[in-house]
Amino acid sequence: MGGVATDSPGIFSGPDAPSLDGLRACVHCGICLPACPTYRVLGEEMDSPRGRIYLMRAAAEGRIGFSPVFTRHLDLCLGCRACESACPSGVPFGSLLEATRAQIARHGRPASRRLVERLLFSVLPHPERLGALLGAARVYQWSGLQRAVRASGLLGAVPGLAAMDGLLGDLPRPEPLPAGIPARGRARGRVGLLAGCVQRHLYPDINRKTAELLALAGWEVIVPRAQGCCGALELHAGRLDELRARARGLARAFPEDLDWIVVNSAGCGSAMKEYRHWVDSADVAWLADRTRDVSEILAEAELPLGPLPLRVTYHDACHLAHGQRLRAEPRALLRRIPGLVLVDLPESELCCGSAGVYNLLEPEMADRLLDGKIARIAGTGASVVATGNPGCLLQIAKGCRARGLAVEVVHPVELLARSVAARTEP
Repeated sequence: MGGVATDSPGIFSGPDAPSLDGLRACVHCGICLPACPTYRVLGEEMDSPRGRIYLMRAAAEGRIGFSPVFTRHLDLCLGCRACESACPSGVPFGSLLEATRAQIARHGRPASRRLVERLLFSVLPHPERLGALLGAARVYQWSGLQRAVRASGLLGAVPGLAAMDGLLGDLPRPEPLPAGIPARGRARGRVGLLAGCVQRHLYPDINRKTAELLALAGWEVIVPRAQGCCGALELHAGRLDELRARARGLARAFPEDLDWIVVNSAGCGSAMKEYRHWVDSADVAWLADRTRDVSEILAEAELPLGPLPLRVTYHDACHLAHGQRLRAEPRALLRRIPGLVLVDLPESELCCGSAGVYNLLEPEMADRLLDGKIARIAGTGASVVATGNPGCLLQIAKGCRARGLAVEVVHPVELLARSVAARTEP
């Protein structure tokens, strides 16, 4: 559960304190530095994984206390976990960061930051509230008010609102899935589908196509009406009590006789697979053990795929590549589509700047990372970029719009669904 060692006289306390053993595993070799997005931009040691580990360890050992400087360096971290992939010593940076943020949230968060986070977390992890807010946003777009506000320059005075406004593309209408979708062909078993919070409202078509592909692959798909948020955003912010409540609620919503719980959002899947670390409960452990990304499930499926003559590049969502260590499966699925040419994206595993709510809390840094990502996408000459996380879809689409880049941004399941349609069309 990540508790701090008993010999620590530091500022961290309680069962959620970062592990001193984990912090001391860092040998300060610096191999992580080139993998860290914020270090690459800022060039500051304290904004590298090694520097942040030093800060966390110094706090755990009582050599420093909470301060605005300490908090700022931790806030600037994306939590992308690229350092974990690079680290030869196995430092569990993600859980150390999340535990440290839990300590900051309880003891050292500035009032202004607390207010912004309270506003965000009062809406985003609540599907009903988020749906109501997005309904108002549709009116904001359709009425012409969005154009007027943008033309007025008012958004420039509030970076967070400007960032939120920039993420809004064309908002779809809600498209809830049925509670059950029968398997087609040879039955393989039963799976549950996580509807998500952002995914169900901003990308309902991805959920629908995910369910259809799973059914086509022989799975009966169960979509519980009562399911809520998985708690991923709250985990990344160190709101661990909220995460635990979400995990228990989600475990109650899904029947335990399912073979798998399928997730098409990288951040959600990563958080759910790590429930065992944060939630000491057998009621939740089964859910963590059976959670799989959709690419893991479809990688074994025999889908009727037709030609799709497209030049596609693939962006690795951080919590798919670094959190779940899934890189090959999405690419293998895309390469199976006849006629599709998959071109490499340079530094594909470098964060796009989305990182949960990071692009709303730290819009300047997020935009600097996004600029580099969009430049590299443009350099591939691809007409489509695929990625397996709704935050990345929003962020990269925003960057393409801002640059005027005619690139379609899609989830891999959308391309698979198009390929199936191309095969089955008369």
